[in-house]
Amino acid sequence: MSVEVITLGCRLNAAESEAMRRLAANEDELIIVNSCAVTNEAVRQTRQAIRKAKRARPGARLVVTGCAAQVEPETFAAMPEVARVVGNAEKFDPASFISTVRPVPVEGHSFLPYAGEEKGGLRQAQPERTLGFLRGPAEIRVSDIMAVRETAPHLVAGFAERSRAFVEVQNGCDHRCTFCIIPYGRGNSRSVPAGLVVERIKALVGEGFREVVLTGVDVTSYGPDLPGAPSLGLLIERILRHVPALPRLRLSSLDCIEIDERLDEIVAHEPRFMPHLHMSFQAGDDMVLKRMKRRHSRAQAIETVARLKGRRPDLAIGADLIAGFPTETEAMHENSLRLIDECDIVMGHIFPFSPKQGTPAARMPPVPAPVVKERARRLREACARRKRAWLEGLVGTRQRVLVEKDGLGHAENFAPVRVAPPLDGEGFQGDIAQVLITALDGDILVGIPA
Repeated sequence: MSVEVITLGCRLNAAESEAMRRLAANEDELIIVNSCAVTNEAVRQTRQAIRKAKRARPGARLVVTGCAAQVEPETFAAMPEVARVVGNAEKFDPASFISTVRPVPVEGHSFLPYAGEEKGGLRQAQPERTLGFLRGPAEIRVSDIMAVRETAPHLVAGFAERSRAFVEVQNGCDHRCTFCIIPYGRGNSRSVPAGLVVERIKALVGEGFREVVLTGVDVTSYGPDLPGAPSLGLLIERILRHVPALPRLRLSSLDCIEIDERLDEIVAHEPRFMPHLHMSFQAGDDMVLKRMKRRHSRAQAIETVARLKGRRPDLAIGADLIAGFPTETEAMHENSLRLIDECDIVMGHIFPFSPKQGTPAARMPPVPAPVVKERARRLREACARRKRAWLEGLVGTRQRVLVEKDGLGHAENFAPVRVAPPLDGEGFQGDIAQVLITALDGDILVGIPA
């Protein structure tokens, strides 16, 4: 394979990785590492992935992009394995991936040849914006992400095993949670016009995709920057109305405080909207939420889930939770633990707090590292117990499963399912199969076509 794309981090990264794979399809011996900056561990894993990839393909050029590349480009430019560091705006320019790059005028930017001794470099003509100047062994092509005002509409899809498609409808974030570096990697919130989203989904359905996941950095903030300020709920209504052949639609992570009435009604009554929501809760204690600069309270989180599950009882809830946020006491931690049961969180993503340089939380009084680790363990165990009880309760039921690869797939509630193959031994990847769940094997349900 001439182009290899290594993806770290979120579903939005997964979608954008597929877009970059297509943009760079004609390049020879190229590795693209799409990085994540959400935690220090994510950055460490990015560096590790870079070294591993270069050892495996020593003759390939290696380009690093993504959020970690955006917020700390010099870190990766200094790595001997890296040929070029590309920002989150520049990664959708095909020129970023070719082996020799000349300065390309970009609207809103002005660049001049670098006069120093680094051959072929660029320097910024405007002090606040940089693109493609050299600071070491690797070229840096990183501009001011806060200057970006649009999300490129031709880059709205990525794929999972050719069954599920991820469609980017929004990028960036206008909020400034005290622990989060992502707005500085992604920029301010901006939305893809609904008509473009609908046309892209129509095309994907025409290609055979049975499920679409709408993704973004802060999906529930969709719309205010567009004419008429359409809401996320209105966008989903348009998709379901204008793409009647789409069997399944999902959302990525949601902010519960931004769920509007339209979205509430869709979750409750639309059979093509899958009964699975992933909530960006982060904590279950009001003081911790306040210090995080989250916009919801503990009570609002509980009320949102109770309201939605009251209207659609089969709704499965996932959530992000941070363990050991600075100043968190044992009592505050216990509130987060209890939230798992109170919100029936069956798919928990647990993050031990890790300070990110440049964020306010990094300057707050820290919780000792062993305590953070222990609290993360307790949260994970609580989520695992809740998940197992949920999966056990699905044994004996019939589920509609989108088969993705090797007989593995997901039910409508996103429970993982392994389907026994038909008697002729042929697979049925991409099919939505009616499955009788017969057993639970570890964390995976097992079933037979029903």
